[in-house]
Amino acid sequence: MFIQTEQTPNPATLKFLPGRMVLASGSANFADVESAARSPLAQKLFAVDGVTGIFLGHDFITVTKAEGSDWYGLKPQILGVIMEFLSSGQAVVTEEEAGVRIESDDSDVVIQIKELLETRVRPAVAQDGGDIVYHGYADGIVSVHLQGSCAGCPSSTATLKMGIENMLKHYIPEIREVRAV
Repeated sequence: MFIQTEQTPNPATLKFLPGRMVLASGSANFADVESAARSPLAQKLFAVDGVTGIFLGHDFITVTKAEGSDWYGLKPQILGVIMEFLSSGQAVVTEEEAGVRIESDDSDVVIQIKELLETRVRPAVAQDGGDIVYHGYADGIVSVHLQGSCAGCPSSTATLKMGIENMLKHYIPEIREVRAV
């Protein structure tokens, strides 16, 4: 198995591309070992000293390192864990999260927001090893949560305001602002 790595805009994260599917649908974000109970892979990655966050996407794994740790020492250990785990055939997660769901009581504006997030924004942030989760819409304000390499990234505010907010405002005039939660 050959696993490629890519740098992300966030220097504290590295994107690992195993060349195969990691999750069939949705994504999974683990900010600490306690939240990783449903992912045997994330639990094994958290056992590597210096790993502070795991994000699983369709075909990638984003790992966040602790401040003061360096990728030179961490990268080979992480590659070994991923290779061994994926070769074992075990399930990466015990239950997968779905992407953006359109509910029967969603307004037309909310449906448009969710569709734009799913079709335009998620693929773009996934390229950088992250994801976006819709949290709500009220009074012209869209609330979202950035995950993976996008969480804590120095350019996440620019991505949120210049990219996501401008795009949503362009297609949906009712939107005044996009906020991170």
